Amino acid sequence: MADLAVVLCSVADAARSLGIGKTKAYELISDCQLETVTIGTRRLVKVASINRLVERANMGEAA
Repeated sequence: MADLAVVLCSVADAARSLGIGKTKAYELISDCQLETVTIGTRRLVKVASINRLVERANMGEAA
């Protein structure tokens, strides 16, 4: 079986990976800077949106 890449993570895991608190993570979600999907009752963050957020931050620092 092939290794599967992680595509979704919890809000808490997203916050931890960005080094921010859950409150700030929910602010980023509200500001449409982090994309989420709801599966059942769980709200999960798209890992690709975390990567895009970091890339945008890096580009802003370089400019």
